[in-house]
Amino acid sequence: MKIVLDTCVLFPTVMREMLLGVAASMAWTPIWSERILEEWQRAATKLGPTGPAQAASEIALLRAAWPEACVVWPSSLEARLWLPDRADCHVLAAAISGSADLIVTLNKKDFPRHILGEEGVDRRDPDALLYAAFTAEPSAVEAVAERVLSTANLLSGQEWTIRPLLKKARLPKLAKALGSQVSKET
Repeated sequence: MKIVLDTCVLFPTVMREMLLGVAASMAWTPIWSERILEEWQRAATKLGPTGPAQAASEIALLRAAWPEACVVWPSSLEARLWLPDRADCHVLAAAISGSADLIVTLNKKDFPRHILGEEGVDRRDPDALLYAAFTAEPSAVEAVAERVLSTANLLSGQEWTIRPLLKKARLPKLAKALGSQVSKET
């Protein structure tokens, strides 16, 4: 399965790491464009003066880990597309150019399913996608979650547990499922 990762799911670290970790485990192919990565770097200014530099480092790591993920297209493709927010047409163009099955985004209103369907693309929010992956392959998703949790604890200097970490990352269904799984094991 090929999935375009919108800026809004790449910028939050935990969400991005869960999506990319599960993508690697499930043999999904992530797709993005230079513009999506540039939007991420601009959004990182919200983190303060070091945000853009941190994003640049993370983007460099992303490019190295997924060298085939970045797609390009002729300007005529984007010009013929229409979405409620014209500024999002580049995401749909990336999906079409990369022959993606899904656009993974938190932005439902600007990616209407009927318009995406005309281009052979669907939209899924990251929580629903990751929950479906957990339902299909629980051990694979659990392994990714354990790595993400370990990294979050190391980098934050806090002792997170999986459920609050994923809830904070806007992944409540997955948080509940993994939190319930941990409860069953203890």
